[in-house]
Amino acid sequence: MTTDAEKVGLGRLAERLVSLLPAATLARVSLPLVPELDLWLIADTLRGKPLDPVTIDRLMSEPPYWTFCWASGQVLARYLLDHPHLVAGRTVVDVGPGSGVVAIAAAMAGARRVIACDLDPDARLASAVNAAENGVTVEPGDDLNRALAEADLVTAADILYDRDNLPLVARMRMAAPVLLADSRVRHLDPPGYDHIGTVTATTWPDLDESQEFNRVRLFAAGEGFPEPLANTPVEPQA
Repeated sequence: MTTDAEKVGLGRLAERLVSLLPAATLARVSLPLVPELDLWLIADTLRGKPLDPVTIDRLMSEPPYWTFCWASGQVLARYLLDHPHLVAGRTVVDVGPGSGVVAIAAAMAGARRVIACDLDPDARLASAVNAAENGVTVEPGDDLNRALAEADLVTAADILYDRDNLPLVARMRMAAPVLLADSRVRHLDPPGYDHIGTVTATTWPDLDESQEFNRVRLFAAGEGFPEPLANTPVEPQA
């Protein structure tokens, strides 16, 4: 049953989305790779519809990343659910959570505490609302230094679309073991990380992106990480 607080949070998210895309709505969506959980995402009703210049400018300046479940987020969430021992009893910090899918998966897999750390207040709210939808608790946070100081494991998925975030790759590794999933940087080879597989996945709702953005590379910094998903197409490391 949805609580009053959840309804208020969901209403705020819906209002925020409409302020950016007047014809858009949120819908509760089950994910292809992670059917165990549902997320409130943008309804797939705007495909192929032209946007006016004002709306385009608004979206470019304030993109609602939290309204999609990006391909890397699905892959990393699936990985955590399939390998719960990696998070069980630990404090997990998810950097740039977007819709919160990885943070929620960590909580569902038995993490003692999950912090969803993002500068975007909409992403923090979306992570909390979506976590409540799935019966778990995720703590929103905006102080990365403080969060990393408390981390037993750091996760991050598709945060490197912004090249200004590249220094985070080293910063996270210095704080704790890291699981990093990315589909945005071609030939990514972060120092101190092992490439442990490549998985085919699609952002949801499907954006009909180039196939190169459907190739999610999974990296690990630290010890004890098994090979990635066995139930999806995987390209082993050469």
